[in-house]
Amino acid sequence: MKLIQVTDLHLRAPGERVAGLDPTASLSVAIDDINRNHPDADLVVFTGDLSDDGSIASYRSLEAAIGRLVPPSRLLLGNHDDRSAFRAVFPGASGEDGFVQSVEDRSVGRLVFLDTLDEGAVAGRLCDHRLAWLDQCLAESRQPVFVFMHHPPFDIGMPPLDGCKLADPDAFADLLGRHGNVRHIAAGHVHRLCSGLWNGIAFNTGRGTNHQTAPLFGATHFAMGFETPAYNVMLISASSVVVHTQEIT
Repeated sequence: MKLIQVTDLHLRAPGERVAGLDPTASLSVAIDDINRNHPDADLVVFTGDLSDDGSIASYRSLEAAIGRLVPPSRLLLGNHDDRSAFRAVFPGASGEDGFVQSVEDRSVGRLVFLDTLDEGAVAGRLCDHRLAWLDQCLAESRQPVFVFMHHPPFDIGMPPLDGCKLADPDAFADLLGRHGNVRHIAAGHVHRLCSGLWNGIAFNTGRGTNHQTAPLFGATHFAMGFETPAYNVMLISASSVVVHTQEIT
């Protein structure tokens, strides 16, 4: 199975810039690259911060952009997003009790798409309702589970980002530990390429399609970075998960 992870688009109205760059144009380049090199992808997962300002105009821009995408797609929300505005443009988006989260079973396992948006906060949250939903999703699966979310539950060694990860990661870790079937976590939010293990579970994050986080390890302040935008190509089989990073220029 081939999955594409695209993250942190930070769209505004067409022509408006973010960090001095044009996020709409950057996303267009990414979509062209995916269509050219990965039209056979089973799914493209957008792991949050679809919008920079939560505006209707930004989601209209996203709607137009993914209308050109050859593979099917799934949209997740991040801390810059607005559920109401998102649903106004994407009324058919999968959701559970108002949250934009869903599950999909494939031959290699169960894909779980989480909504970690805590509106008004930079950090993410999985409330009791969302944790209960996830508990049920994991309990029902007899296959490996692959989780997609915006906010990572783990530290990556950069204090400004570690301070706004998923709130109460211990509750999330306890839930996953009780079931023991989550094989991989793919997250966004940090605008960095990193991978590793968290409580024995493999993970990866990704660069945004517009701007990045500067690699200031140990710094107490956030700084913008301008490494080449990228998306991730995930190749999943019964025995392995391989994540490639494809830079886009």
